[in-house]
Amino acid sequence: MERRSGFRAQPSGIQSLVEALVPACRSDESLRRDLVDHCQELLNSKKSSRREPDISHLSSIIKRQLTQASSSSSSVPAQRFTNLLQRLLDQVGTFELLALACAKLTLTKETVTQKHDVLLFLHSLHQSPSSSPVESRPRSHSLLPSLTVPSVTVNGHKSPANGLSPSPLPPLEKPSLPKSSKTKADILKEYRAKAVRDTLYLLQGISGNYVFFEDADGEEERKVMFRESSKWHISPSTQALVLRLSELGHLYSRVSSFVRDSEGQPSIGLIKQSLCHHLQQQLTEYYRMVAVLESQMKTKDDPATEDAPQTSTGLTLRRLEVWTEDWTLRMRMMSVSVEACRSNSGGALVSSIHEYTDNGDPFIRQFTDQLLEEASTHQLSGSLPRSNLPQVSKPFFATLHRWIYSGDLQDPFLEFFVAVDPQLANQNYSKRNSFDPEDMRERETGAKIWKSKYKFRKEMLPRFVGEEFGRKIFSTGKSLNFIRYSCQDSEWVATRSKLSTTGKVLKYSDIAGLERSIDSAYQVASKRLFDMFFDKFKLMDHLLALKSYLLLGHGDFAEHLMETLSPHLAKPANNLQRHKLTSSLETAIRATNAQLDPVDVLRRLDARMLEFTHGEIGWDVFTLEYKVDSPVDTVLDPEAMRAYLRIFSHLWRMKRVDIALRNSWMKITSESKAFARVPGLKADWHQVRIAMSEMIFFIRQLQTYTHLVVIEGCWKELQEFLGKKEGDLDSLIQAHRAYLERMETRAMLLRSKHGKREQYLSDVKECFDRALNFVEGVDSFHNHSLNVAARLDAERDEYRGVYTREGRTTPVSRHDEGLQRTLRRLREFSTEFSERACRVAIGTQTHEDSKCKVLGQMLAFSDYYANKRQRLREEETAQAQGLSIAPSSVGTRA
Repeated sequence: MERRSGFRAQPSGIQSLVEALVPACRSDESLRRDLVDHCQELLNSKKSSRREPDISHLSSIIKRQLTQASSSSSSVPAQRFTNLLQRLLDQVGTFELLALACAKLTLTKETVTQKHDVLLFLHSLHQSPSSSPVESRPRSHSLLPSLTVPSVTVNGHKSPANGLSPSPLPPLEKPSLPKSSKTKADILKEYRAKAVRDTLYLLQGISGNYVFFEDADGEEERKVMFRESSKWHISPSTQALVLRLSELGHLYSRVSSFVRDSEGQPSIGLIKQSLCHHLQQQLTEYYRMVAVLESQMKTKDDPATEDAPQTSTGLTLRRLEVWTEDWTLRMRMMSVSVEACRSNSGGALVSSIHEYTDNGDPFIRQFTDQLLEEASTHQLSGSLPRSNLPQVSKPFFATLHRWIYSGDLQDPFLEFFVAVDPQLANQNYSKRNSFDPEDMRERETGAKIWKSKYKFRKEMLPRFVGEEFGRKIFSTGKSLNFIRYSCQDSEWVATRSKLSTTGKVLKYSDIAGLERSIDSAYQVASKRLFDMFFDKFKLMDHLLALKSYLLLGHGDFAEHLMETLSPHLAKPANNLQRHKLTSSLETAIRATNAQLDPVDVLRRLDARMLEFTHGEIGWDVFTLEYKVDSPVDTVLDPEAMRAYLRIFSHLWRMKRVDIALRNSWMKITSESKAFARVPGLKADWHQVRIAMSEMIFFIRQLQTYTHLVVIEGCWKELQEFLGKKEGDLDSLIQAHRAYLERMETRAMLLRSKHGKREQYLSDVKECFDRALNFVEGVDSFHNHSLNVAARLDAERDEYRGVYTREGRTTPVSRHDEGLQRTLRRLREFSTEFSERACRVAIGTQTHEDSKCKVLGQMLAFSDYYANKRQRLREEETAQAQGLSIAPSSVGTRA
């Protein structure tokens, strides 16, 4: 019979061997046939010892036994065995070991592959001689698996397995071999195979037969349950190992469900789409890994390989944990990305993923870099080729590139940190060189384009960009968009080509290069915008015009305009006519050096009236207006123009008081000789001149402080900034706004304390009103004095016999009621003015602004107001205590 092991033995040889070992089978044909078949199965079996085959050790044992069995003087059997063994190892010839084994067994000359097994089998035959069947049997069991057949029951007597007995046995019945049953090793092997099979199911998110998922309140609270069996019990250590492996299946379920749900959403963003694509690529690799593990499991359980020799390299739970450790870490990061994607989108999603680049674990940092962009040359094990890796940050950088190099925002899903106002998205520019009311309203909307068309969204800004560079990116794109659409720059093509040469490919792996590219684009765009504003749109000329006309920098123009408008502005506001105001403005321009200014500047000047109420006169509602158009109104916006008008109103009123006091002083000075001839009024006129000189001093110092210290100082600071041309249009707007704020605060002596902001400004306004009232009283007193002087002259002429008037003259009385009322009003006005001026002079010395302290030093340099304040306090204290102090003349110097 030919077997797969390579042996082919004649049935007579095996049968004789069986009859020699089991004499009972000689008379029982059925028993003999069963034993022969059993021997054939043992010979054809591939089961081997767990020990490594050692032919040298076995040959040494055989030689030693041959030497002991033969006579001490003869070594022929040992030498012959050595020769035959050598032929066996060389796989040639017919073996003659049967003579040594005393058995008639003929082998074929075919190639023998199981040399150790053959040698071991022949040696076991040598250990069972016919003369002594029981001798030396125990030693054979240590070398060869037992050939003993199971015990059989014959006529109620249990026969030994080797069948050897010192006495003849009665006839045997046909033995019944025990049915094959599973050993504990087989049961354990089957148990482990089922555990591995269920674990592979768990890795795919599928419940197995003995280990399964159970949903509590949703996928987030999934539990792993174990189903016990009557055949075996799952140990706690195995349960803990399966629980650790089930984490990968749970994470896989979360990631795969997110990818499936995202595919059906119509409004998913580009960055989220890129993330889903990357996750799908990773899941594909995960499927490949699971397929490889399943193929190994199927190979292990394949029935075709049952007879193959089993090794210790099969798939186990421990090996499964080792092989899936890398994927567990990777799946955790993908699950974190999924959770971040649920609550964030766009730049916020990129920022949340970027946070993990600061982690101390190299695997997490490398996975994050690979997720955002394949930045590292050392890729994760099992990752895709670098050319096929999806980049989650690629849509963000594509939008960023278009924004900073062309000024266009392509963000259909609102993922970028720059957002556009839908109402201003299509309003790109305004009409220029037109001052109609309709166009003015359109330009006000056009001025909002720079401020309101695009908004900076800090919450969508990625962390690796930073807020400072985010602001630069925002300003760069906004500047380019403003140049392209609002400024209608004809040289935009040249600017764009220059930008394209300086720009590089923007990518996440080169943050330093990204910052350099942003800085370069920012500088080019800002410089171009500055050049356009100062060269093409003449922003500097407009600022100088505002300083010259609305801030009264042209003194001759302001005085001539005020003299021309005085007759009209003295009338009630409802009687004013705008064409007269406009005519007076043109007359003042032609009569002064203002006519030398550019025509474009002069045509923007206009005189108009503010809204007035009943009882107001022209001085209260008159104002100058300077009209600007787009895009200059981006810097000179309506808020800035209102600040200019507030400062103009303050300066215009100050100028009016100065001219009124000057004209009144000139009038009373030129006619002082006539007043000197009036008896009893010399002292009153002296007090009037003292009070008026105090008013003139206060107003002149206030004008000097306002024009030289405040306006010129702020203008110098603005010129220094404009000369540098640093920053962007936002910095220019901010610098101009700071220039106006400083100028308004210092010129109007505004304070920072809440509730006392206009404390000094109200005192200054009261000084202006009291000075104007005083001038009106002086005019009344002046007219009265002239009448008295004319009467005295007439009386002297009559005394000389010259009659210059008809009728008798009324004698001059010092106690005239009208005169006393006028003098009393003058004392009240001068007293109130002096108190207000004293308060301003003393209070500004402790002002928060150092420039405002200069005014206090200019007003109180001689300690006049300090001494006067001390005297007023003493008078108030004396009055409170009931003491009488002789009143002093107001205006007397201390």
